[in-house]
Amino acid sequence: MISVNKLMSLTPRHGARKACNTLELAERAYRAGDCRAAPWIMELAAAYAACDFLDPAMRALCAELADPSGAAGLQDPERGARAANRLRRGLEAFAGVSPADWDFGQPLGLALDPGVRRVFPGMRAYLEDLRSPFNVGSAFRTADAFGVSELLLSGFTPEPSHPRASRTALGAAGIVSWRRATLDDLAGLGEVFALELRGEPLDGFEFPETGVAVVGSEELGVSPEALALCARRVSIPMLGAKGSLNVGVAFGVMLNAWRADLARRGVRPVGGS
Repeated sequence: MISVNKLMSLTPRHGARKACNTLELAERAYRAGDCRAAPWIMELAAAYAACDFLDPAMRALCAELADPSGAAGLQDPERGARAANRLRRGLEAFAGVSPADWDFGQPLGLALDPGVRRVFPGMRAYLEDLRSPFNVGSAFRTADAFGVSELLLSGFTPEPSHPRASRTALGAAGIVSWRRATLDDLAGLGEVFALELRGEPLDGFEFPETGVAVVGSEELGVSPEALALCARRVSIPMLGAKGSLNVGVAFGVMLNAWRADLARRGVRPVGGS
């Protein structure tokens, strides 16, 4: 663990970046129940509380963490992890480091247990030729949230084990069932419908109890071959000038509408403990 004196001898932004690296390790240790970084965090916070190059809110946070009267909080795994996280994110902002969504860890105390998942057994989605691993990871995280029982991936869609997909999925790729599939494999899985432009408005769409939503590529949308298999297509009403959404966002909007429609009709998810 780099000494606080060494950190403060560096240029402000260089020192902040170095401190962030150590705070990340400290936060991981806290999440594992190891609170030994508490004295170092207090010393670091005390040093930064006196630095006028930080904004007032950040200096106030540092003063709070350096206060001996609150030292017991840093000996608690959850409170210590939150303190390390707040300090790290504040120093990242000062150093000009912007975190991406996949940089954020799971909420404190949350473990992804597949046994608690509730799913609609007939709800599936086919990811047709998505090219971005980030969008694939987002799809897995969204599928977990809204009770999708299975994701089907075309041959050109990256696997959820891709590092960028895994980072975005934040563990969901390990609990949502998936398999490789072709369009021929959609037969027998209920109604096949497309999330695509120029379809029935989402607000009035009656979703099937058993079916497969086809989600197309970021650039080209759903292929003509897939559309030929679709009995219907559903579209999200747009009020903006752009008239489109990122495929991951659109997938989430559609899945929530599907979930809500099934719930209104008395269809309940199964599973969970």
